Amino acid sequence: MPVRVALIGTGNAGRLALRQLIEDPRFELTAVGVSTAEKAGLDAAALAGLDSPTGVEAIDVTGADGLDTVLASRPDCVVYCAMGDTRPVEAFDDVRRILAAGIDVVGSAPGTLQFPWGVMPAKAIAKLEATARDNDASIFITGVDPGFANDLIPFAFAGTCQRIEQIRCMEIADYATYDGATVMFDVMGFGKPIDETPMLFLPGVLGLAWGTTIRQLAAGLGVEVDEIDESHESFPAPDDFEIAAGRIAKGTRAAVRFEIIGRSAGRPAIVIEHVTRLREDLCPEWAQPAQPGGCYRVEITGEPNYRIDICPTSERGDHNHAAIVAAAGRIVNAIPAVVDGPAGIRTTLDLPLVTGRYSG
Repeated sequence: MPVRVALIGTGNAGRLALRQLIEDPRFELTAVGVSTAEKAGLDAAALAGLDSPTGVEAIDVTGADGLDTVLASRPDCVVYCAMGDTRPVEAFDDVRRILAAGIDVVGSAPGTLQFPWGVMPAKAIAKLEATARDNDASIFITGVDPGFANDLIPFAFAGTCQRIEQIRCMEIADYATYDGATVMFDVMGFGKPIDETPMLFLPGVLGLAWGTTIRQLAAGLGVEVDEIDESHESFPAPDDFEIAAGRIAKGTRAAVRFEIIGRSAGRPAIVIEHVTRLREDLCPEWAQPAQPGGCYRVEITGEPNYRIDICPTSERGDHNHAAIVAAAGRIVNAIPAVVDGPAGIRTTLDLPLVTGRYSG
């Protein structure tokens, strides 16, 4: 019997998750929630880029009763892909309301719920866990980075090591084709003056955003992280050029590199590094991807040593599109395990092995 699933959020990740929910026979789509008036009333298939109508029309969830209308469709699980980067409190409140209705949640936001211990206030974690426990519901939040590229993949290879001194997880990518203006301009500060501090580089934000990864890897590896350090640097555009999200003017931010370091007894035990360019010719001295456009890389120093390059590609788009497809696939494929599992906050550490389905 198919799992009844509703989806909230049809942005970059949500629309790709929606496509799989429609096409995968393991699931029955009950409702779709959107946050823009022009999408309300559209068939789910149109939002997912499919031809055959589903009969499920999008519901505007920005109103007072929008979320209640979605929950009234009686899903077993809600896939929550609404924006969480710029509205973390609202996203937290949304998923708590869903759990309070006795409905499981799998999604991409709020990102801090990937592994909240040591990252979020203990009171907030306790409130969410109590809601989930009291209503026999569970929640699993994931993505690519933070997500499977720096928890599932490192854990799989760490399981073959006799000794581990450091794990470094990297994203090395050209974001020129990433069509997400809020993330690109407001969060990361591309196209803004170099001396203007974007949301991502405000003190503590990097540690908060990737603290989930640091803490989860530490928990799985049995290492005590004493402190988390952050560093970042930016590079200006040498001239004017266009990207998918808009215009980058000469002298504004066009490349960034940052690190989040989890230290144990003063030593860098877990390191997250991002190298993000808007043109491949910028900052050639920074780390280069294993394939044109971008890759994810895991480096394990120990016995044995490893360098693992994850190179996503897609028949429907470039490396950026492929990475979002991967995030959506990880979310949707986890639904059966989350629905069948115990109540509470679920993480990669306690979820069973999740695989995709053969489609011939």
